[in-house]
Amino acid sequence: MADASPDLPDITAQQLLTNVQRAKVDGLSGVVRSSTDLGLPALPGVGGSEALDLITGDHTARIALAAPDKARAAVLDDMAERVFTTDGKTAWAYDSRSREATKVTLPAGRPFEGRPDKAPGQAYDPTKVAKQFLDAVDPSTDVSVTGTESVAGRDAYLLKLTPRTDQTTVGSVLLAVDAKKWVPLQVKVLARAGGDPAVEVGFTEVSFDVPAVSTFSFTPPKGTKVTEEKLPALTGKRGPADKPVLPEGKHAPKWDGKGKPTVIGEGWSSVVVLKGDKANSGPLQQLLANAPAVQGSWGSGKVLTTRMVSALFTDDGRIIVGLVTPKALEAAAAKAPR
Repeated sequence: MADASPDLPDITAQQLLTNVQRAKVDGLSGVVRSSTDLGLPALPGVGGSEALDLITGDHTARIALAAPDKARAAVLDDMAERVFTTDGKTAWAYDSRSREATKVTLPAGRPFEGRPDKAPGQAYDPTKVAKQFLDAVDPSTDVSVTGTESVAGRDAYLLKLTPRTDQTTVGSVLLAVDAKKWVPLQVKVLARAGGDPAVEVGFTEVSFDVPAVSTFSFTPPKGTKVTEEKLPALTGKRGPADKPVLPEGKHAPKWDGKGKPTVIGEGWSSVVVLKGDKANSGPLQQLLANAPAVQGSWGSGKVLTTRMVSALFTDDGRIIVGLVTPKALEAAAAKAPR
């Protein structure tokens, strides 16, 4: 994804960060390659599940964006294709492997805030992935310019975000920022424990021409099972139903309903708390059987850790997950609703 280092004018970290935050393009399209290795163990009986496919392994996607509300991502995997596209009025999610599609009708003035299992597109857009980390930038983040690269044939500066807190498992995030358009072309997430990037997503081809409107239309192939949904219009008072399914950044919504995530903390040390049934069977229980037991004022439970992800399963049914250390999870458990 990266070529030789170009010779570019000097720029300060603050100016580059400001340019990225102010960047705006009317459209773009290209090919994205992603690689994810969070250190998740192989679970017997769940190999090849779509949920795991989205957050592990190597993927190639063709994406297209057009301001303000048009987006398309076609993920190509093992002779199969997953498509998510929206033209601002209708959103489609299609899986060629299952030959199923979901059509979502969007109310006027409401952008699509889709479920990750139905709309994987954002996970393959370097600009969206980068935004999640840029939203975590605060005084607890060291920001620096570490050099230049050529990404997808374009000159780019390297912006490095390094958490100052020792509560996170993230060692640093490296963004390759286009030297003319100021949008991230590539994102690398490095674990505090070292090793190859835990997450790497970037363009191998990119164009900043605005894609044709027809790019965002979709007609399901013959024989596809189509499920239709309709999002409710936004009310004057936003409630849980009006929020995205997953939080984004330090300004994430604080849900407290059963089955809805509660976000505790901000920036790099934030965690998500879910309420659910205890895992009494299946592959997860096999892992929990050998997981370390922990206890404190918050109760008791078991903790699973990888080089990037930590998860605390409390005996009272709470699941606390984050890119943080186990100690940070226990601290969050003391504040989490029961």
